[in-house]
Amino acid sequence: MMNLKKYKFVFWALGIAAVLFIAYLLFQMTQSSSINSVMTLLMLVLGLVLGGVIAFLASKKMGSSAPVITESSHTIAESMRKVFKVVSAEGHFNEIYNYEESKKIFNFIPSKKKALVIIEAKILVGYDFEKFQWEVDEVNRKVKLLNFPPPQILSTETDYKYYNIEEQFFNLFSKEDLAKIQQNGKKQVIEAAKKSHLPEVAAEQMRTLLTEILAGKNFMLENASAISESNNFIDYKPDISKDS
Repeated sequence: MMNLKKYKFVFWALGIAAVLFIAYLLFQMTQSSSINSVMTLLMLVLGLVLGGVIAFLASKKMGSSAPVITESSHTIAESMRKVFKVVSAEGHFNEIYNYEESKKIFNFIPSKKKALVIIEAKILVGYDFEKFQWEVDEVNRKVKLLNFPPPQILSTETDYKYYNIEEQFFNLFSKEDLAKIQQNGKKQVIEAAKKSHLPEVAAEQMRTLLTEILAGKNFMLENASAISESNNFIDYKPDISKDS
């Protein structure tokens, strides 16, 4: 605020100085041209008004308000359907992804660009109940699992932070390069999740969940080991249209 007042004072001082200088020039011109005193006074007043207008506009420009930003968006729901997917494990991963590309410009001049990317990801693993198959024995109050699918990645949330970006004038990073870096980095995170303990955690949580639900209905899970046997790998089929 103090700086703004200081700039306004400077502009006003410059405006007054300009008016005085114009008045002096006009006075010299009127003396040499022998114009009457009324005309001289009129020119002085006109110069004074002109200088005041200039100083006022300059001060208004310095004190202009912040720009007004208008935003709009339109959301279109493509499709909706009912699902029964249960998250039973959550994993957080930090992946260090190093990208480097070398080429020769005009088949002669070597050029290189590289970037170090830190990928922070949250991966949710669970089961799709639509893929379950079981057999219910009402008489003996038992439930037998006929087909129990492996756990699958239900959601991935990724955040990319770029460090140590080096590029040259004739070899810059394009949007396609950044998209490829993010896609490849995300694949590395997915592979790390598959090799982690997430499948075991997800299977154990699902076994506990089904056992407690059936126990609440006075049923018993006959072959709970089928759940543990399904945790050998994570099923993951990325949706390319939504992959980021």
